[in-house]
Amino acid sequence: MTAAPEDIGRADARHNRMKVLATASRAFDEHGPDISLGAIARQAGVGAGTVYRHFPSKEILLEAVLAQQVDNHVDAARRWAARADPVAAFFGFLLEVVDTSQGRKHACDALTTETSWPRPNLAASARRFRQALDELLRAAQRAGGVRTDVGADDVAALTVGCATTSAAHPDRNGGARMVRLTLESLRSPASVTQGRVFRDVPGTLHAAPRCEECGARLDARPTGRPARYCGATCRQRARRRRVAQATIS
Repeated sequence: MTAAPEDIGRADARHNRMKVLATASRAFDEHGPDISLGAIARQAGVGAGTVYRHFPSKEILLEAVLAQQVDNHVDAARRWAARADPVAAFFGFLLEVVDTSQGRKHACDALTTETSWPRPNLAASARRFRQALDELLRAAQRAGGVRTDVGADDVAALTVGCATTSAAHPDRNGGARMVRLTLESLRSPASVTQGRVFRDVPGTLHAAPRCEECGARLDARPTGRPARYCGATCRQRARRRRVAQATIS
């Protein structure tokens, strides 16, 4: 069966919209919100009219980019909740948020300097993020791995601080270590005394092995080289980081 012309047109429109969003996300990260819609259109390989049809102003485009980035975090929270125990899911998600927030200073500056934020679409995404974070936090608290005197707003503020710390550190590995040390403050006293800490924190050489990316507990291998990651996702993330570090060096 041949698709109707209107269906093809809608598919093309969705494709162009996603292309513009992806290009704008990179452009805002690299150049800040001062970049023009025309420049974004050229980088996306579409006409300026295509950009304006979907995003009549730069402010609307910036909001769409930010909302998509927040919604990506919401999707990540659901993935972590489905594939890991509650405590590992909580800390793994926070580490992923910090990692993927690198290089987004310009967009964050726009949020803090422009008085018209938050706009409706971004505010809705922020509410979804808050709910997803709260669900991960409560599950980790019920499992006994996270202190009970903190709330989702506390965790969100701490995560923002971790992202700032990581970005400001002159060495990426050193920045990651400081982030992990900071996140340790969220663990319940009982879980800390039981050795439930990130693998690369000093003084944990004899603790149960944990994934170097997300902190999930690893099953000890009777033979062969000790595992470093809980699965392919964390292994690939670590590899991308090493490649990026080598490129910078």
